[in-house]
Amino acid sequence: MDQDRAIEAWSQLLGADRVLSDRPLLRDAQTATFLTRQQIPVILQPGSREEVRQCLKIANQYDLPVYPIGSGKNWGYGSRVPVEDGCALLDLSRLNRIVDFDEELAYVTIEPGVTQRQLYEFLQQQSSRLWMDATGSSPDSSLIGNIMERGFGHTPYGDRFANVCGMEVVLPTGEVVHTGFGRFPNAKTASVYRWGLGPYLDGLFSQSNFGIVTQMTLWLMPAPEYFQAFFFSIKQEEQLPELIDALRPLRLNGTIRSAVHIGNSYKVLSSIRQYPWQETGGTTPLSPQVMAHFAKTWDFGAWNGSGGIYGSRKQVAAARQLIKQALRGKVSKLRFIDDFTLKLGQTLAKPYRMATGLNLPELLKLLEPVYGLMKGMPTNTQLVSTYWRKKFAPPESMNPDRDGCGLIWCAPVAPLEGEHAVNINKIVSETLTKYQFEPSMSITLLTERCLGCIISISYDREIPGEDEKAMTCYDKLLEELTGAGYYPYRAGIQSMETLQGEDSYRALLGRLKHALDPKQILAPGRYSTKIDV
Repeated sequence: MDQDRAIEAWSQLLGADRVLSDRPLLRDAQTATFLTRQQIPVILQPGSREEVRQCLKIANQYDLPVYPIGSGKNWGYGSRVPVEDGCALLDLSRLNRIVDFDEELAYVTIEPGVTQRQLYEFLQQQSSRLWMDATGSSPDSSLIGNIMERGFGHTPYGDRFANVCGMEVVLPTGEVVHTGFGRFPNAKTASVYRWGLGPYLDGLFSQSNFGIVTQMTLWLMPAPEYFQAFFFSIKQEEQLPELIDALRPLRLNGTIRSAVHIGNSYKVLSSIRQYPWQETGGTTPLSPQVMAHFAKTWDFGAWNGSGGIYGSRKQVAAARQLIKQALRGKVSKLRFIDDFTLKLGQTLAKPYRMATGLNLPELLKLLEPVYGLMKGMPTNTQLVSTYWRKKFAPPESMNPDRDGCGLIWCAPVAPLEGEHAVNINKIVSETLTKYQFEPSMSITLLTERCLGCIISISYDREIPGEDEKAMTCYDKLLEELTGAGYYPYRAGIQSMETLQGEDSYRALLGRLKHALDPKQILAPGRYSTKIDV
């Protein structure tokens, strides 16, 4: 390894102003929402596919590994920090072109620096009748970055990796490949038919270190004639399995086509406000009695869910009736909201509070952005929850890394059956409470047959000992979940080495890695770890 000569070569390629080594910038890049110790020697900012290729060739020449990021807002899973020490950070945020757009066939081709905000604003500028899928992460998060982690959103296109096509990939050696029909000259279906001809390669580049995706086509959703969201809650934890089992047939038969998100009371409260230090006298974790007080004030239950209905007015009306029938007697509240009723609720919020004592204005602050997410509208309101235990208000420009927000996410998946939701909830409640964290969790009906959970270990990194306690809690939680057969759909940088599975699978990844990256210079340790072959 010759770090100095590599940095010199990168500076000649990109210009000195795109090769960053100032200590404050490196310190920021090395900071996540949990304790990390990896050091980053330099940050590279290429502006084109060709510069990415040349950066990798220099990395191979001088044996200095690189770690690519989109926008670096991978909060809860490692932020911008590489898995292993000593990697140059390859920041792809300058690759931010919208390369192609087709209104009729409903697709857009983008680079990894394109953010949720950028694509949403582009569609608005085009007066497009197409909707993107949005996640609850920052509007300035990378679309490709999330998709390559197989993240999920809120619309019928919420299984995001299932709605992409035609990748352009730079291999660790600097070679370029195009997946699907993109490898053929003048192929007319490169952006509309994902399988192409021969072996399907796209999945190899998700959650791996086999290549850097520099372009990808996303399929967009035609805006429906009519959209209506539904919101519901249950009062008691014991009602959870019956709720899940009632929703499953609606997903299987297509009545509900969107992801359905269900958050427990801790998840809802952290989205509305920060930890109630005054009401608890400064003690943690939050007691059931204090939680009950806030649940009554804001009129939410033990579990609270939302989903969307899309189609013609007749289709939405028919789906609404089926949802009402399926959930009758199983939920305490079931509300259907469209653009008109949302505006009406905002108008009547203050009189409603005066008449009932319920804090509807605050609840609408939570409801409106969730409603928007189901229409593909990105929002930063969900980031407020990362400041849950901080003792200062979230700033206008939120940055959990900079502000010492402690956050570790664990994301197990399970069959879409009530008993599995109960099992996971029991493990989460017992483990997080034991370590004095609130058992904040959401359950998402990801597909017709699978549910996913997002468990938040939230704390204040500025309190001595909290980093270590939170990581111990995470390790124990992962041990309990995997021991019960519930594995995460994605991993944070701290657990990629732990989650390996059978030896033959790991050996296969090793052979692929050795063939594609013989010098192990691309993102060592990321999912498929460095293996001697």
